[in-house]
Amino acid sequence: MPMNHPLTPETLAALQRIDTCTLANTIETFKTRLHNEGYTDASIRCLFPRLPPMVGYAVTLHIRCSAPPPVGHPYQDRTDWWQHILKQPAPRVVVIQDVDDFRGTGTFIGEIHANILRAHGCVGVVTDGAVRDVPAVEPLGFHLFAGSVSASHAYAHIVDVGLPVEVGGLVIRPGDLLHGDFHGVLSVPREIAAQLPAAAAAIIERERKVIALCQPGTFSPEKLRDAIRGIYK
Repeated sequence: MPMNHPLTPETLAALQRIDTCTLANTIETFKTRLHNEGYTDASIRCLFPRLPPMVGYAVTLHIRCSAPPPVGHPYQDRTDWWQHILKQPAPRVVVIQDVDDFRGTGTFIGEIHANILRAHGCVGVVTDGAVRDVPAVEPLGFHLFAGSVSASHAYAHIVDVGLPVEVGGLVIRPGDLLHGDFHGVLSVPREIAAQLPAAAAAIIERERKVIALCQPGTFSPEKLRDAIRGIYK
């Protein structure tokens, strides 16, 4: 599948039904990347772990919060970047790298921007900086993955739009397919994305057999040894 071709709604829905851990295991079986690549590290927290998994295409920003913009206007006067959001297919995930020396001095994302982004077909935000208005955002069903929270937006402003960003050790490019839940955020290789739901279902079935062999009355070291060897083949 061409990298700029959106997946079918059915494939996106199927990916959303898979938890991130299972999806990570499934991606490994395709050997498209190293096992220690393709996901955010522990610096990025899922603030709404009860929401179903997030799936969407990345829209990227760099921001700064520690000082006013050298030229131009504060963030609330910037609406030009909204048009950039619409260049990516829906659903969309806004990924924000905070380029301050001390990330989280302020925040670009709160209740207002969460509502604005949701109106533009976005389903969540991933940032190594801060977010705020967390209780007000949660009822929206809008995902927040962040490095911290902050009371103030400080001098939050956009530095640039549409360039690769690095968040939680993961390099994300515009249009990358992202999947996230309680455990973190994954970058999903577009070239295998349509094959992942069926492959994940097979892995889940093999995992269930291993778990069944661990129950009282059915435990068998020999059978368990054979089952565990083929679980992620």
